[in-house]
Amino acid sequence: METQTASQPITQIDVAPGGFEAAVVEESRRRPVVVDFWAPWCGPCRTLGPALERLAAQGGGAWLLAKVNVDEDPEVAGHFGVQGIPAVKAFRGGQVVDEFVGAIPEPQVRRWLERIVPGPADEAFAAAQAILAGGAAPAARAALERVLALKPSHGGALLALAELDVQEGRPAEALARLDRIPPPDADGLAGRIAALRLRASVRPGEDLGALRRKVEAEPADPEARLALARALAADGQHQPALDELLEVVRRFRRAEPGEEARRAMLQLFEVVGARSEIADAYRTRLSRELYR
Repeated sequence: METQTASQPITQIDVAPGGFEAAVVEESRRRPVVVDFWAPWCGPCRTLGPALERLAAQGGGAWLLAKVNVDEDPEVAGHFGVQGIPAVKAFRGGQVVDEFVGAIPEPQVRRWLERIVPGPADEAFAAAQAILAGGAAPAARAALERVLALKPSHGGALLALAELDVQEGRPAEALARLDRIPPPDADGLAGRIAALRLRASVRPGEDLGALRRKVEAEPADPEARLALARALAADGQHQPALDELLEVVRRFRRAEPGEEARRAMLQLFEVVGARSEIADAYRTRLSRELYR
């Protein structure tokens, strides 16, 4: 086990049998702990282990690497469901928050660690969110820009700035920011991104009553229905919006107005929940219209 000095915090420990609770669970209440379940006879462990040790050393004590030899402590390995090694589990606040199995490449481990260990950009983002929650939009915008100075691809900051852009009447800037959100972040933020894209597509000053009257007067005008659907979606009226979009698909199918409506329906499925009852029902109706 490593020893700690005044200038060098502990970055790695070997967990002795019976010591898991204090060494890992309790320590994870103070900082993230990454547990490497390994064994001396495991070939992939000899590849992954040194990579984890290098990254822990580079982390400078921001997180702790705790190594558990499963031959010496099979009980704790069994308690956490370890069936194959190397198995890596991240603990925060006394709980497992993420994990992977196998000797993945070091760059991939580094990206995984970014989700576990808050970096300067994440800490700056937390501060920016606190400012935003207080209603100080100009100060929050400045704080969010500082996050992007630290990490230009920070998905949370890009989304928050895009939301401010929409609120302030700059939809083009909002859409450009949304396009910059990297895929891993975009997957986790899919619903909010889809909702914001719909809000950004609504023209300023559009009135639902006027849009409905225009559709009633010109029921065959796809642009009128698309505009009404976007406004309904932005107003939170998801089912009526889907009805309008489905009508455009029914009338035009695979011609461009129908394709635009289909894409808008897919966005709206993300807003309401891709596996929700409403999404499932309208997905079925959409398929019937496309393939009848």
